[in-house]
Amino acid sequence: MTTRRSFILGASGAVLSAKNDPASLALAAASERVRKKVISPVELTKACLQRIEQLNPRLNAYITVTGEAALAHARDLEAEIQRGRWRGPLHGIPIALKDNIDTAGIRTTAASELFKDRVPFEDAEVVRRLNAAGAIILGKTNLHEFAYGGTSSVSYFGAVHNPWALDRIPGGSSGGSAAATAAHLCFGALGTDTASSVRGPACYCGVVGFKPTYGRVSNRGVVPLSWTLDHVGPLCRTVEDTALMLGAIAGYDQIDPASVDMPVPDYSRAVRMQVSKLRLGILRRPFFDNLAPEIGKAVEAAIAVLRRLASSTQDIELPTTAIPLDRIFNDVRGMEAYTYHSQWLAESPEKYFAITRQRILQNSADVKASAYVQSRHELELLRREIRKTFTAADLLITPTMPLLPAKISDNVDATRDSKYPLGIRNTAPFDVLGVPTISIPCGFTTSGLPIGLQIAGAPFSESTVLALAHAYEQATEWHSRSPAL
Repeated sequence: MTTRRSFILGASGAVLSAKNDPASLALAAASERVRKKVISPVELTKACLQRIEQLNPRLNAYITVTGEAALAHARDLEAEIQRGRWRGPLHGIPIALKDNIDTAGIRTTAASELFKDRVPFEDAEVVRRLNAAGAIILGKTNLHEFAYGGTSSVSYFGAVHNPWALDRIPGGSSGGSAAATAAHLCFGALGTDTASSVRGPACYCGVVGFKPTYGRVSNRGVVPLSWTLDHVGPLCRTVEDTALMLGAIAGYDQIDPASVDMPVPDYSRAVRMQVSKLRLGILRRPFFDNLAPEIGKAVEAAIAVLRRLASSTQDIELPTTAIPLDRIFNDVRGMEAYTYHSQWLAESPEKYFAITRQRILQNSADVKASAYVQSRHELELLRREIRKTFTAADLLITPTMPLLPAKISDNVDATRDSKYPLGIRNTAPFDVLGVPTISIPCGFTTSGLPIGLQIAGAPFSESTVLALAHAYEQATEWHSRSPAL
């Protein structure tokens, strides 16, 4: 389905400069121009496809590009605009989908040889909602095989490259979604997050990544890693853009047993919320332990900015010391991943990367049924208990990732402890707790690598999380930088 340059661009010539390229617009700005008929969905789609044609060979962010279908859909949506119909902020906006999210008639591979020719018959619920909102699907983005790793280098379709440093990993598992968003190959993308897989890539690629409350966004139609820990969330270039995408995909799905039937607020209003009365809790232990020095310096500078924005800050701790989060995470993810893959592992083990196969088998080997049941019970208790933390603080602050992105050549997935490595120490607890959590850019290293700040809130407090993230974003300039591609 990859579209030829001749079809996408005709004889239009060289790639547009960033200054004049419609793909460089933020999603919210592009949306407003579409609504006012200043720019058309077709122009936006062509601009993104042009950048994909130029840059994807270096980034490997996309597995499948649906150029012809995207342009046809763009024309239909443009005709709707001309007739006076506007579906909302995503009308005519080109986006991308992580390739573990089912798309009817378009292959969904999970970056594995096992699924390389798999074509679903039905859209995932989030895709159905995006289509109803008028979004244009550009294609499917690359990821770590079956979302089970943090590099996005272990993929049947080859490693994803970080747009800020092509020799570095973009994080995982939603590495392609983050790289495509950062490099302006789309206006936003969907990823999935089980341990870090939206927020980690967002941090490493210098974009915004948001994991909503568990149950706020349907997981139906997503290739699972762990049913209990998986979250679908957006990656965008600004917090406002993230709010707009979240608004399109959030909501109750009566067919998804994990979905929660709660009203969905207008998340776009979050960017206008006052944050001066918010109380912030700084989670020092263990989230600030063993930080790369430049990450520690950037995060402390970000906290200084937050102190000026919010009512108060205080150091606090999660009330989870009696129930180790890492044990719950390992038991639940390990057993659920094995349950999903066991039949294919028995029938076609050679179609998995060795490291993926080893990880699935090792992480489930020590988990007995009784241990899994106990950990699931404790997880549910923790998801209730965490609400008490937010009587002392409205939001929680940590660094997103304690480490800088490794070089692709380091082959870190083959060498790092896969149980509960430092790379997911700051992010995985919030998947266990199921609370809304965002990563936003808060600085750069001297070598130009992005650094991320993490903000978490009480269950279903997405608007409050977005409000503080937006206030910080507007008080700094980190979000305005783009990789020099």
